[in-house]
Amino acid sequence: MSANIHPTAIISDTAKIGEGVEIGPFCIVDGDVELGDGVRLISHVSISGYTKIGAGTVIYPHASLGHPPQDFKFKGEETWLKIGARNTIREYVTMHPGTGVGRKETVIGDDGFFMVGTHVAHDCVVGNKVVLSNHAVLGGYSVVEDQVILGGYTGVVQFCRIGRQAFVNAMSLLTKDVIPYGAAGGNHAHLEGLNLVGLFEVGTSLQGFGGRWADAGGDAGAFIGMDSFGASAPINDLYNHFGITAERVIEEVKARL
Repeated sequence: MSANIHPTAIISDTAKIGEGVEIGPFCIVDGDVELGDGVRLISHVSISGYTKIGAGTVIYPHASLGHPPQDFKFKGEETWLKIGARNTIREYVTMHPGTGVGRKETVIGDDGFFMVGTHVAHDCVVGNKVVLSNHAVLGGYSVVEDQVILGGYTGVVQFCRIGRQAFVNAMSLLTKDVIPYGAAGGNHAHLEGLNLVGLFEVGTSLQGFGGRWADAGGDAGAFIGMDSFGASAPINDLYNHFGITAERVIEEVKARL
């Protein structure tokens, strides 16, 4: 099945367009862009530079992908933006490629959901099934591991690392790392507890629980007893300091069911 390209779209001669791609009205695909099979550009999408987009990704109006990074050190060198498969990229999202002095690429995993106005800066690494809520922004060199959720209007300072399945409340400012399965929030953000919903998915006997957040954490947002977030530290040191063990997590979660 060939691509379906609207007559008002502008496509570079060097672009590679996969099977079944749909490119809607007034889209611009410029440079050495690669669109995987089944990618959909709804309308008014601008993609440039060295950008590769995985199969089945859907991109909504006014998203801007692959344009030069907002870094004074960037001098036009070949750097990449690599986006995985089946991502949803909503209106006004911006994602920039890497820099020559950095990783030389920005990498987005599979099955992500990037809501309106979110930003992924140069040299970031974003895992699979990540959710960036409206207007959440990642500074350069940030690392966001699998299944992280960032609340709306959250800012992540450059070089921060957010561990697997962590949850960050809306309108937070992260200046330090967040441990895997952590729940953080505030300005500046502090560690409030554990993301109990995320912990249901790590292979414990509670895997598959499908209840509401309130059923797991309480309507008052009760968390396992971590009430401070100091300087970044090795994950095991933090777990030991706060007495977090697999057995205690299971006990705490069962007590809230």
